[in-house]
Amino acid sequence: MQATERSRARRSTSVVIRAIIPVILALVTAAFILLALGKDPLAFYGDVVQNGVLDGNWQHSLVMMTPLLIIAVALIVVFRGQLWNLGYDGQYLLAAVFVAGLGPTMMKQIGPGLTYLALTLLAMAIGAVWTLLPAWLKAQFGTNEIITTLVMSSIGVGLTGLLIEYVFQDPNQRTPQTRTLDTGDMLPFIPGTRIHIGFIVALVVAVVFQFILNRTSFGLRLDIFGTSPKAARHVGINSKWMTIVLFLISGALIGLAASMDILGQWGYVRNNWNPGYGATIMPFVFLARLSPVGSIPFIAFYSIFATGGTVASIDAGLSTDFLMVIVALILVFMTITEYVGTKLDLGQSYLPDELKEAFRRPALVLTRRKVHA
Repeated sequence: MQATERSRARRSTSVVIRAIIPVILALVTAAFILLALGKDPLAFYGDVVQNGVLDGNWQHSLVMMTPLLIIAVALIVVFRGQLWNLGYDGQYLLAAVFVAGLGPTMMKQIGPGLTYLALTLLAMAIGAVWTLLPAWLKAQFGTNEIITTLVMSSIGVGLTGLLIEYVFQDPNQRTPQTRTLDTGDMLPFIPGTRIHIGFIVALVVAVVFQFILNRTSFGLRLDIFGTSPKAARHVGINSKWMTIVLFLISGALIGLAASMDILGQWGYVRNNWNPGYGATIMPFVFLARLSPVGSIPFIAFYSIFATGGTVASIDAGLSTDFLMVIVALILVFMTITEYVGTKLDLGQSYLPDELKEAFRRPALVLTRRKVHA
């Protein structure tokens, strides 16, 4: 029993270390890049903390965390089934434009409560429907879902622009954008804060899906399906339906994220606007080992870094794209750490054979010299 507990403790420690090391290495590497650019890394990171956490700025970070966490769960669902839903931009923007475009009129006609519910359900339905074609093609013909979801995303982004200009355009604005929700019609705040209740929805979604994926028969079937679709068929799991269901759930959650984001933070959608949430959080989803609850601290870290880092980049005279450099570095170091960790777990050296041989030769020469001496 003690051996089992020690083994679990070692595995848990290994998971934590392998999750944290890429972030630390990325931050250290980014510090050297800042030095090379003539910037002060300590001042930069200090500004990140100041503008992302201190003086009440943590509330802005948690507001930003809301759609990111929901989208993280949406990606985890399909990734657990070894499927790829990379159409998050199109699904998000299409859901968002309908929420923003219909919101002002519905608020006046049926009031905030029913409008929140109706728009959220509509957004979830739009996000889900936009995954249906890639899901069906994957289930029926085995078509590569990476390509089909990216194509559908491009179509969705373009269609969003057309809807803004020709259907939901605010007649009082020259810039193509939807009408803006009144401040009083936005999602209510958590008492005593400036954080809207969408943040609570995001936490509930993470906890609920943590339970579903790890404690229910559906989660077990999903893991079997993700491990081997052939094995899933042998135990009576319908792989085609599982593929479609996973995509629908993922798309619906992305639609939910769009609804919470528009109703709680933005209030409108402007043409050519795309927050690109999915691509930015993908490394953190894998660092969390595809765990909805496990992703919470990583998404919180990124939210703080993005909120404070935007201001810090401007203050340092850098492009805000520097944040994407750090995200890319995390992805690179995550790949390296996983490679090294997997080799060590299998009892293998992480050094390539050629490099091991290069190290071995001087050692052999030294040994021979000692023998002759």
